Amino acid sequence: MALTCPNCGNDRNFLVKTLQMHVVRLDDARVEVNEEGRPAVIEVLCDECETALNFEEFDAALRKEMLLTLGAR
Repeated sequence: MALTCPNCGNDRNFLVKTLQMHVVRLDDARVEVNEEGRPAVIEVLCDECETALNFEEFDAALRKEMLLTLGAR
């Protein structure tokens, strides 16, 4: 499971941006989470040079491992 930034050669640290949706319910003065979606991967960047990497082009095993680690879909 190798991943390397094509710009700077970094193969260790990557910034993964996710989005998670919540449905909240207001009940008097309280806020309660009614539903919570699993986070979705929005963008992957090299943490060294901020080059954007195409998550869809990652090896299937790496994508699966990353999604499992993040609890994402």
